[in-house]
Order: sequence, then C-alpha cells, then structure tokens
Amino acid sequence: MSNTPSFSIRHDWTREQATALKEQPLMDLLFDAQTVHRQYFPANTVQISTLLSVKTGACPEDCGYCSQSGHYDTGITKQKLMPVDEIIAAAKKAKANGATRFCMGAGWRSPPVKNMGELQDMVREVKALGLETCLTAGMLDASQASMLKEAGLDYYNHNLDSSPEYYPKVTSTRTYQDRLDTLSHVREAGISVCCGGILGMGEQAEDRIGLLLQLANLSEHPESVPLNLLVPIPGTPLANSAPLEVFEFVRIVALARLMMPASYVRLSAGRNTMSDETQALCFFAGANSIHYGEKLLTTPLPDTNKDLALFERLGIKPLQNEHA
Repeated sequence: MSNTPSFSIRHDWTREQATALKEQPLMDLLFDAQTVHRQYFPANTVQISTLLSVKTGACPEDCGYCSQSGHYDTGITKQKLMPVDEIIAAAKKAKANGATRFCMGAGWRSPPVKNMGELQDMVREVKALGLETCLTAGMLDASQASMLKEAGLDYYNHNLDSSPEYYPKVTSTRTYQDRLDTLSHVREAGISVCCGGILGMGEQAEDRIGLLLQLANLSEHPESVPLNLLVPIPGTPLANSAPLEVFEFVRIVALARLMMPASYVRLSAGRNTMSDETQALCFFAGANSIHYGEKLLTTPLPDTNKDLALFERLGIKPLQNEHA
C-alpha cells in the first residue's frame, strides 16, 4: 500500500499533500481510494439520484458553462416554475426507476420570495413519497435556508465550480464568497450540503486540486460531492473547451474519495460521453453515486437501461433508501 497520510476524516489538507497523492502511480492511487472507500461505504453499491429542471432558462447569471444563462443564445426554451403535480409525477417515475433521491433544479440567481411557498410544497410532497429531497435554486440567505429546512429538505446543492483563483474566469455576476456564504446558510439551517464542481473548463491541474482543497477543508465535508465533466454548450463562452483527459478525471475522483472519505462522490454531468470502462474506473476510484434518468437539467444522461446493464456487468447494486 502507498503512503496515504491518513484514512481518517480531516480538514487540514495542504496543497502539497493533495498534489503528492494525485501524482502517485495510478494503480497506487486507485488502490488507496478503494481501500478508503470500503472503510466508509459498502462495496459495490451506488446511490442513484434523479435531477429535474423545475424552472428552466432566463437565469441572470453569466456562468460560462450554462445553457440556462440569459446572457447567451443556447436554444433553451424558457419555462416557468413547473406545477407541483407535474413534479410529483416525475418523482414517482424516478422512484419506480430506482432513484432514492429526487433533485429539483431552478435556474435562478436566488429563489424569488413569491416562489418560496411553492418550493416548500414541492419538498414536502416529494419527501412524502419516501424519497430523499434535494434542491438547487441559486444563492440562499439564512431565512430561505430555514424555510426549506422547515419543509423537510434533506440536501441543498450549490457547487463551487472551480478553485477560487479560476472562478472569476467562469462567472462575473457573483463571487466565490457568495457561494461559500450560501453553503454556510445551508449548513447552519441543518440541511445536508451537496457541493462539487465542473472539470474541463480550461482550468489547470492546480485549479482542480484547489477545488478539492476548498471542499475538504470546510468545517464539515459536503455529504455529496458531484463531479461534473463539462458538457460544452454551443453559444456559451466555454463551448470550445478541450476535453479533459480521462485519467486526469479518474485521478480527481480518487483524490476526492481520499480527501472526503465519508462523502458520496457523484458522477454527474458528462457521464454520457464516458465509456463503460471509464465509468468502471471511476467506481473503482471511489465514485458511489450517479445522476440517472433522461437529463441532468438540460444536458443528456445515458439511457437508464444502459446504466442498469453496466451495473449488472460490474456486479454493482443500487443503494436502497432506508426511508422508502
């Protein structure tokens, strides 16, 4: 076994330690990551989440990767907030297809006051189906976080996207501190945190390590860490970004597992471009959650039957929801 500094949960990672782990021989890195994974999670199980866009397009933010930004012409059809009954129907379908967590995404800078009651109703109704609930709707203040907690929200997603140094090249309409403030409000309200980033936006290797340092050195690790591989969207500033090298992505998955051993590490956007072999490497590297269904907000995902066939070939079983 290679000299992994610690298999325990810690919040004092240095850049030098993270870099040394990431740059060791790939087989040593994967062995360490799988060893740590089995200390904290059952082997050969994957948690399944489904994400539905409940309000699409016309977002005032200028995030350079996003199809929903009102700053770019991406061909997205703008849609108002979906009625609760339509969301519940989608949640029931997701549960029938094996999802244990239902995530709702709204393309806002932050939720309008007039819509907070509807968001609370969505959370309550989805939770009543026996599903874990997750919401991503932009920045929250303390009051909004408390309202969502009162409705029973289990997770709130708010990604850091990249390192603090690279973040200004991704968006100019909010700051990195704005993101961190929302995470603080979510945590203080007693809601579990879902927070990760996007890889392949033109950032350097040190930015990918910088993202994980930010996440792993929070006072509490995010319970879920989604790792997105950029899906280049025509019309956005990042449309022509060069694809990230496969083994680099696998290394980041393994590093996330080592630095945040008790967190779910989720393969999110971009999975439809990954071969079965790449996904298998990611699962061996410690990924134990996927987004599953037709779409991830507006970007495609692999067919659910294809996912189930891959699980069968790999001997992986979907994690069962103890609350269902």
